Amino acid sequence: MQLAQIRQFEAVGFRSWPASSVHYDGSWAIRMTASHPSKRLNSVNPLDPGDTDNMEQRVTRAAQRFGAYGRPPIFRQSPLAPEALDSYLNELGWIRLDESMVMAADLSEIELGDALDQIPLKDIGRFIDAALEVQNDDPALKPGLFEVINAIRPSKGLFVIEEGALPVSTAICVQDGALAGLFNIGTAASRRRVGLGRTIIKSALKWALQQGAMKAWLQVEMANTGAIALYEQMGFREAYRYAYRRAPET
Repeated sequence: MQLAQIRQFEAVGFRSWPASSVHYDGSWAIRMTASHPSKRLNSVNPLDPGDTDNMEQRVTRAAQRFGAYGRPPIFRQSPLAPEALDSYLNELGWIRLDESMVMAADLSEIELGDALDQIPLKDIGRFIDAALEVQNDDPALKPGLFEVINAIRPSKGLFVIEEGALPVSTAICVQDGALAGLFNIGTAASRRRVGLGRTIIKSALKWALQQGAMKAWLQVEMANTGAIALYEQMGFREAYRYAYRRAPET
């Protein structure tokens, strides 16, 4: 994928999953969210492969900013990050973790004829309760998730599949112009491998297509081979990869 396209995906990603504050140091976007610990919401995101001026001082400044939040400094290294910066962080002993893949698919190439017509939830709190239950996450994350989801400015669809009164699968779809991003895809551990993930994704993408989206995208950790296999079966292909670099503990 060309750098211009990667920049487009990165910009849409920032709008689709907004941090509470964003500070720029040159082309480095420093995203901070005190209410939620997600690395995606709390990381330095270099956005220009040629922006390598004063790296040592800028890394130090970024680390100080994270320290003020009580968080370990984290860089998110996409293809837009300078190779020299990655080498410098390597010299400092920064740990590489959670390599992830951005995948994309043209909606015209995904079979949506059998997709359920599902009306997205309007109640953010209800969706979050379902998502936390499905993914077995800490209920203490609810206020932070509410802040993030409530701050999404593009059109968003909150999807839940229930069996009886029990939520078993959840997903968020953010439609930003021609692009539809999928977030927080999850299926209850006891109900995996029965097609619920495919069902909720198709429902979300059908909604996005009706809103005018033409291409879908998502992010998935490389270690999640089961999810990657599902997305590939549905027509998603690798667009690019990124990884996080975390400062060593002192």
